[in-house]
Amino acid sequence: MPLEIDHIVPEAAGGDSDESNLWLACSRCNLYKGAQTHAVDDETGERVPLFNPHRQRWQDHFCWVQEGLYIAGRTAVGRATEKALRMNNSFVVRARQIWIAWSWHPPEP
Repeated sequence: MPLEIDHIVPEAAGGDSDESNLWLACSRCNLYKGAQTHAVDDETGERVPLFNPHRQRWQDHFCWVQEGLYIAGRTAVGRATEKALRMNNSFVVRARQIWIAWSWHPPEP
């Protein structure tokens, strides 16, 4: 799955192109994110910031479920980010099925 450069804080929301604000993301996640910096966690109803890979650890906010087929949020940030970026969209879930069949996924902790 091709990756592209993502602005953690989108330029449309005042972010810049400094390395500290850039990350790699799949094109679908980046498209779904758009100019969002926050999203609502359905469990708490709170509006929370999206996951920031420079400041937060993935495993603190997400986990793999069903042998790596889906990403689940562990925290309000994780749940809101998973939903906002549609991290379990049908395209990526199908890709994960293939990766699992070939023992390429899930990644080692």
